[in-house]
Amino acid sequence: MKIPPVKGTRDFYPPQMALRNFILGGWKVASLRNGFEEYDGPIFEHLQMYRIKSGDEIVEQLFSLTDRGGRELAIRPEITPTLARMVNQQINSLPRPIKWFSLPRLCRAERPQKGRLREFFQWNIDIIGIDDVLADAEVIFTTLDYLRSVALTEKDIKAKISSRKLLAELLKNIGIEAERLDILYPVLDKKAKIPAEAFSATLKEKVGDAKIAETILKLMEVDSPEHIGDIVKLNGGVQAALDEVRKLFDLLNTMGVADYCTFDMSIVRGLAYYTGIVFEVHDITGDLRALCGGGRYDNLLKDFGGPSIPATGMGMGDCVLEILLRNKGLLKDDLPTQKTEYFVACLDEKYNRDAIEITAKIRLAGRAAGLGYKAAALGKQLKQASALGAAKCVIIGQEFAAGCIVLKDMRTGEQRNIKKDQFLSSLQGWE
Repeated sequence: MKIPPVKGTRDFYPPQMALRNFILGGWKVASLRNGFEEYDGPIFEHLQMYRIKSGDEIVEQLFSLTDRGGRELAIRPEITPTLARMVNQQINSLPRPIKWFSLPRLCRAERPQKGRLREFFQWNIDIIGIDDVLADAEVIFTTLDYLRSVALTEKDIKAKISSRKLLAELLKNIGIEAERLDILYPVLDKKAKIPAEAFSATLKEKVGDAKIAETILKLMEVDSPEHIGDIVKLNGGVQAALDEVRKLFDLLNTMGVADYCTFDMSIVRGLAYYTGIVFEVHDITGDLRALCGGGRYDNLLKDFGGPSIPATGMGMGDCVLEILLRNKGLLKDDLPTQKTEYFVACLDEKYNRDAIEITAKIRLAGRAAGLGYKAAALGKQLKQASALGAAKCVIIGQEFAAGCIVLKDMRTGEQRNIKKDQFLSSLQGWE
């Protein structure tokens, strides 16, 4: 009986693994380039960790279990709670700012659909300990730095930026009670995900005042901070939040990524723990889910039993990213599954042990080497070397009787005889 993979998961054969390494490797390079350090945590945590962040309803979206000791556990659906727990454990010894990144494998018990699977990889970057919008700018810059590195331009993607702080001040300014904000955020977050008529009706029902609901709808359409004053009167709280948004865009302009960024009040981010700048990166056409999202979460560490410390971060999944890169023709289907510098081809069975010895010495010298497992015709072995992407082929044939090998450059076709000992001592060949 053949057992299929679990729905919503993926098998990574070598070609798919090459793609996975391409994406995750790019994330890692961008993180290190921007000064982040890598961390990771366990693949399962106490279920209570996720209840703290998202409430009891999150349990239905998790792969949870009870272990033999009766403890309620869950496979991690995200890594931010783990980050909060880890930082809190060593908060007094960690140097500030804390700039960490992670590339975790995550699981969510959701219905698989385009761009969303039950198992996926996610790039997380976080800056903890900086109470300045510069940290938010750096998170957004690092995100765009990676996306630019895979050849996505401002004609392909847009970072849509807003402020939860600004939204809160505006809502309170037009008559929404502070204790109702957390109830309203998930509703506002659905604006781009449901038909306009349905969103308007739901909003009016939740707000309970048609005039206030209409004002909120107008605010959700604002595409510049300068237009907010045309809709509502600005008070001190709104003005302070607006100044922060303006400073962020000025920093992004200084960093050279302003062309990728736009102000969009409809970006809310449904989770209640966001406290300031929030953003999402979308494809220009709007055909896909958000590539990534993030923002400031100054209260999260405190919610997990630690001190009140400012923090901001971003998470990007690999599924939507892969779809977009394919749609744009930016992913090659023939990514190398391995990097082979030398392929050792033996043409005569009597030299098999010598071929094995030379292959081992190449590898012990720190070079990647492939080997024909038995003597065969040269043409057949050259095809094997080419399939492995070998740069050079070490040919062991009749010349070996005189202590020589033939070194063939697979790119140019040039070849030359060289003493075996000379080759092993240099392992450089020629360019």
